[in-house]
Amino acid sequence: MVKITFPDKSTKKFKKCTGIDVASSISEGLAREALAIEVNGVVQDLSKEIEKDAKIRILTFKDKEGVEVFRHSSAHLMAAAISKIFPEAKFWVGPAVEEGFYYDIDVDKLSSEDFEKIENEMKSLVKEKQEFVREELTKGKAAKMFKDDEYKQTIINESEDKVLSIYKTGDFIDLCRGPHVPHTGKLKSFKLTKLAGAYWKGDNKNKMLKRIYGISFPDKKLLKEHLHLLEEAKKRDHKLLGKELDLFSFHEEAPGFPFFHNKGTHIWNKLIDFMRNEMIKRGYKENKTPMILNKSLWLQSGHWDHYKENMYFTKIDEGDFAVKPMNCPGNLLIFKNKLHSYKELPLRMGEFGLVHRHELSGVLNGLFRVRNFTQDDAHLFCTEKQMEDEIVDLIEFVDFIYKTFDFEYHIELSTKPEKAMGNQKIWDKAETALKNALERKKVDYVLNEGDGAFYGPKIDFHLKD
Repeated sequence: MVKITFPDKSTKKFKKCTGIDVASSISEGLAREALAIEVNGVVQDLSKEIEKDAKIRILTFKDKEGVEVFRHSSAHLMAAAISKIFPEAKFWVGPAVEEGFYYDIDVDKLSSEDFEKIENEMKSLVKEKQEFVREELTKGKAAKMFKDDEYKQTIINESEDKVLSIYKTGDFIDLCRGPHVPHTGKLKSFKLTKLAGAYWKGDNKNKMLKRIYGISFPDKKLLKEHLHLLEEAKKRDHKLLGKELDLFSFHEEAPGFPFFHNKGTHIWNKLIDFMRNEMIKRGYKENKTPMILNKSLWLQSGHWDHYKENMYFTKIDEGDFAVKPMNCPGNLLIFKNKLHSYKELPLRMGEFGLVHRHELSGVLNGLFRVRNFTQDDAHLFCTEKQMEDEIVDLIEFVDFIYKTFDFEYHIELSTKPEKAMGNQKIWDKAETALKNALERKKVDYVLNEGDGAFYGPKIDFHLKD
């Protein structure tokens, strides 16, 4: 017998059960809407057996995790359709993303003109209600199964897992951790939205793959509403408004670098006045650091080794220099300029610093993704005991600014990445301070393992556009 504990703390015992059994025991309606199940904090297929006592949550399209499973399954549905039309196609990865899903595919002939044909094939697979069947196999067996697919071979070779999982949808088979919805019949409404190029593994030295984006919903009404929203958003595209209102422009002579006109500069200055006043209220002193700094500083900061591909370089008097991608090292030089007493701390220093970062041309997007921008940056120097209080104050400051402009956001705590510098004990202290500050503020946040900066963990505030 296994004891199942539901979100409302009620319990029920089952001899043997799967996620769909648990959902059915609550109601037929829930079983119809169920997409996956969370078992002791892990999201898994509804068909998987629950072997021990567990706290569970049935996931539907109303849950963030449910939407992710739905859209990842939609990516597999699209890939299954493409593999029927283009048998020569090879598939890299197909994740769910905030705006829907995509798949990166190595296929020459496919174009956006094929979208209707692919969608029709997807509709046929939906009618067939083909199951998403999970199988587990050793790395050796997986290597044999995908012996002619260099993309899957790469995933197999780079995986540290001894056992890998595959999912079968009709004739389509792919390496995948899952989970997925029970069958294709759940994926009723979808639209392929865009075709773009994407370098394999994000490296411009590799082959360019075709990335097909799509969106999906459980019913036509939700899809129709979403497509209407996209049409309305096009009318409010900031790139068009910037031109119409004579705020800013972009020019071929400086790709990715915005030019602010008189009206745009007026708004810019008003924003800086607002921020400057708020910083003064909170005890910040303002500074200004050079845009170009010597290589030795960037070596010391770690940017030369960890961030070089995103930087611009120049030579001065035969020496190597870099245009700053971040304000931090310059601010540290100001702090280091004299000895400080603990009685001076905390020191709060602010800068409206112009930074330059080399972004690939394919990801540039109006003012959302540019190659130079001004950070209203802050650097705080404090004792370890003051750290939590300062982070709490920063969270409140950010919240005040975003609420002033009616921005919605969600928070992620991003921890040490694989490529990092510094002592593990200091990383642990920093992560603990950030976590404690968030919990003191009683704010909801998501733990984003391994997505911190190379020099430290961070709290990310993700704005909704």
